[in-house]
Amino acid sequence: MSLAELIEPLQQPLFTLLDTPVSWTEVLGFGSGALCVWLVARQHIANWPIGIANNLFFILLFTQAGLYADAGLQVVFIALAAYGWWTWAHGGGPGSSSLPVRRTTRTEWIWLGAAGAVGTVAITLLLDRATDSTVPFWDALTTSLSLMATYGQCRKRLESWWLWIAADVVYIPLYAYKELYLTSLLYVGFMTLCVLGLRNWRREVVAGEREVLV
Repeated sequence: MSLAELIEPLQQPLFTLLDTPVSWTEVLGFGSGALCVWLVARQHIANWPIGIANNLFFILLFTQAGLYADAGLQVVFIALAAYGWWTWAHGGGPGSSSLPVRRTTRTEWIWLGAAGAVGTVAITLLLDRATDSTVPFWDALTTSLSLMATYGQCRKRLESWWLWIAADVVYIPLYAYKELYLTSLLYVGFMTLCVLGLRNWRREVVAGEREVLV
């Protein structure tokens, strides 16, 4: 049996939303994505394997929708998830059982901002010239923001939540434009979970800063 035959059932419509068929792939992406973000907000290490499953579903979904940068981004996410999984398990250092939440340093912001700007321009040009994408800039922008946010998530940087929120602000109308209404709704939920995650991580940072002062 070929790979195409294996994934064909996932691409079949499960129900219709706003006169648009919703596939098993989108439904499974919705569920695994929501669970992943909820686990991240609670700093549960199981977010990483759940996130990898979510990435696989989204590779199929975004390729079908012509969001090629987002599809390719999922491959990078899988590699980053493996790194994040290891970091959360072993990155606390001697005498620490877990990686603490910290603020992003000025140096990290400088190179993240530079990488994000270069990445957005490069991916926009690539999509515009090499694919039939109808939204090359927006696809590229969300890709760069997501990569920046994922790095911060891997290192437990508090401000990674702000990067995810910025990406979600673009993702929600972008997916609706592509008639991925369930996924657009999912990202509304993601934004809510991001706000909760930001609040929870900020509490840990503030508590740590108070301990240092004492």
